[in-house]
Amino acid sequence: MTVSVSQSAVVTTTSWTRWIQLGLGFVAMMSISSPQYVWTLFTKPFQDQLGVPLSAIQITFSILIVLQTWLSPLQGFLVDKFGPRLLIAVGCAMSGAGWITSAYITSLWGLFLTYGLLCGIGTGIVYIGVIGVMVRWFPDRRGLATGTVAAGYGFGAILTTFPIDGMLRSLGHQHTLIVFGWILGLVGAAAALGMRMPSANDSVPPAPPMASAKDVPPREMLRTNVFWLMFVMMTMMSTGGLMIISQFAPFARDFGVANIMVFGFAALPLALTVDRITNGLTRPFFGWVSDHIGRENTMALAFLMEAAAVTAMMLLRDNAMLFVILSAVVFFGWGEIFSLFPSTLTDTFGTKFATTNYGFLYMAQGIGSVLGGPVAAWLHDLTGSWLPIFGVIITMDVLTGVLALVALKPLRRAYRMQR
Repeated sequence: MTVSVSQSAVVTTTSWTRWIQLGLGFVAMMSISSPQYVWTLFTKPFQDQLGVPLSAIQITFSILIVLQTWLSPLQGFLVDKFGPRLLIAVGCAMSGAGWITSAYITSLWGLFLTYGLLCGIGTGIVYIGVIGVMVRWFPDRRGLATGTVAAGYGFGAILTTFPIDGMLRSLGHQHTLIVFGWILGLVGAAAALGMRMPSANDSVPPAPPMASAKDVPPREMLRTNVFWLMFVMMTMMSTGGLMIISQFAPFARDFGVANIMVFGFAALPLALTVDRITNGLTRPFFGWVSDHIGRENTMALAFLMEAAAVTAMMLLRDNAMLFVILSAVVFFGWGEIFSLFPSTLTDTFGTKFATTNYGFLYMAQGIGSVLGGPVAAWLHDLTGSWLPIFGVIITMDVLTGVLALVALKPLRRAYRMQR
């Protein structure tokens, strides 16, 4: 009887511990979201301060995104090797330091090396590290757990956008960067210092039967067709989604709906606000769905839903209310890639090298960020219309949804049987 009570106590403690870890990961992710999502508020102040064109200022954002994603394999390796606590705390501190130091820059290169370099490396460590912790604590609910912390990355900016905008207007961008740099850096680092990987004493629930029982190192994973199929699929979904994100305001204006009032608000800012919410909500929702009906089935459902929403938004583009509603559905069908792909990857290749392995897959988001904006702009300049861009997005959505069922699902099944 004593043994039974003791075991029950251990299980109960572990159950609480992993939900606490989820909460800490959510807070850490919230603390690093503003450098990306609130960047647009600082472009004009930096442009006025440095006396350079907007195109030069925007290189900072490209540096941030490229460093955040393309260094992720190395960052994941470091987290796997040395543990998450210190590295994620350092990442949060670097992100905050990027804001603080950028308040004192006097040149464009100074902006690149502070906001671009420090925030890019810092946010990358935190993002990859937190995902790596969650897939280990929640083998039975990987989709829900990774979706929840990924949602934190989007929701954090919702809390900071209006306070930052208000301080910018009243006290200027330098004061705002210093104050919020300290706040976000300290809050994120404090949350990170409470994080850890599960130990041998933690009774973590078993993974579902579909999950791999063997841990596959990165070198071996990179030789498999399964990984490269997932990489191509995530690249297509990232590119399509970022085509919409990067060109959303221009095509809303060209369609003539940007300033039409919907529910008392101009359609463009209303759509951007609603889209940010649905882009966050979709991550835990479809992650939870995938825990119940399977990863590939959920991918097909979400990606084909996005294709249908983009098609409807294109056909009904002159209706401002439908534009707002359908854009929300579009982002609800896109943001879940940040829960479905990491959980699918860990199910396939195990948990021991999960952080490093996802670092390699996360590079697809970096490729999407490079392709999404320039390719969409090039197609528009070439054709003089946004319709070809919508056509490309719809094609990639449909193709990726179909590939999830007819290629990824049987390929993963065959790979598991070989192991």
